[in-house]
Amino acid sequence: MSAIAHDRHLTPREAKRAALLLASAQAVGGSVGPIAIGTGGLVGIALLPEGDHALATVPVTAFVVGSAVASIPAALSMRRIGRRAGFMAGATIGAAGAAAAAAAINAGSFVFFSLAMILLGAANAFAQQYRFAAADAADPAFKPKAISWVLAGGVVTGVLGPQISIHGQAAMPSAPLGGPYLLLVGLFALTAVILSRLRVPAPPPIVAGMDRGRPLAEILLRPKFLVALMSAISSYALMSFVMTATPIAMVEHHHHHTDAQLAIQWHVIAMFGPSFVTGSLIARFGKPAIAASGLVLIALAATVALSGTAIPHFWIALVLLGVGWNFGFIASTAMVAELYRPEEAFRLQAVNEFLLFGTVALASFSSGRVLAGAGWETVNWIVFPVVAVCLALIALQAVSERRGRVATSGNTGGEIG
Repeated sequence: MSAIAHDRHLTPREAKRAALLLASAQAVGGSVGPIAIGTGGLVGIALLPEGDHALATVPVTAFVVGSAVASIPAALSMRRIGRRAGFMAGATIGAAGAAAAAAAINAGSFVFFSLAMILLGAANAFAQQYRFAAADAADPAFKPKAISWVLAGGVVTGVLGPQISIHGQAAMPSAPLGGPYLLLVGLFALTAVILSRLRVPAPPPIVAGMDRGRPLAEILLRPKFLVALMSAISSYALMSFVMTATPIAMVEHHHHHTDAQLAIQWHVIAMFGPSFVTGSLIARFGKPAIAASGLVLIALAATVALSGTAIPHFWIALVLLGVGWNFGFIASTAMVAELYRPEEAFRLQAVNEFLLFGTVALASFSSGRVLAGAGWETVNWIVFPVVAVCLALIALQAVSERRGRVATSGNTGGEIG
């Protein structure tokens, strides 16, 4: 009885209010992503010895590693203290990380800046749970739209983050690249205020002998879950792999830092802008079809990037990459969200996030090394085989489900006849 009471869905009006609040938090606190990724590599170049660019993306990788390492503690802590308290704790960690990053840049320390980026990544691990909080509070029909609404808050992030990266440098004259991180402290404080108004169902109390659901291995090894996880990981990892290398590649091809920041701005807008319609597209065409469409767009982005190195090539490629990520990631998240029971949610979400951001961390770290060792073209050629494998898995899963439905229909017909 207790578990049922705690796991109840909100009313449609309450669910929409929760999704809008989480979208607002995403809009403000989500700026950490564009700032960390858009400036992380450039700060790395500034803090490393001249000509040593192979390690320039280490701070960005540290950010993603922080997300991966904190993903399980973030999800499980909210299982105990509730999502509102957990999200506010994440914002507090983010403010501390932003202050430490600004101080490290001012001191000229590459190592301490990278460590500060781990803290910012940990804050991002809490924020990545926004989409699950919105989905779990909604009825099944509203889940895809709830996820889309939360990610739609990133449209504001897409403008706010890069603009702070460009114009926030004046906030710290002694070390201009630290200015955006200084302003980020205030954004995290505002995020905490927004989250203080959040009301979502509390998790069921932890009591001895309560039903914890199916073993994780049983869920993780289901073909449908593996396809959903592979699609989510590939969409996010490929996006991170290419995006992390792009600002450095633009500078290496003699484009200005401001052009690189604006490229990231339009990329982030493209990442989150389609969220206003992605939920409706999923409802009309289905999750697998939209996930596959996202992966095709990511491959198209690589094709554009391979066609030239002028500013329009970089910008168009990043816009396509952003839209592809949106379709692939939202559809895959919705696929995952329908595969667990309420009592399994926090454990499965924790493992899902760890696997996701662990892979994204590897992609981010290898991005700088591939760019430095093999060049911009190789970065983009790597996209195609990954996309091909994912599309094949989605197609095989669709065929398998179709055969299962036909077999079930045939058996039922035989019994009736």
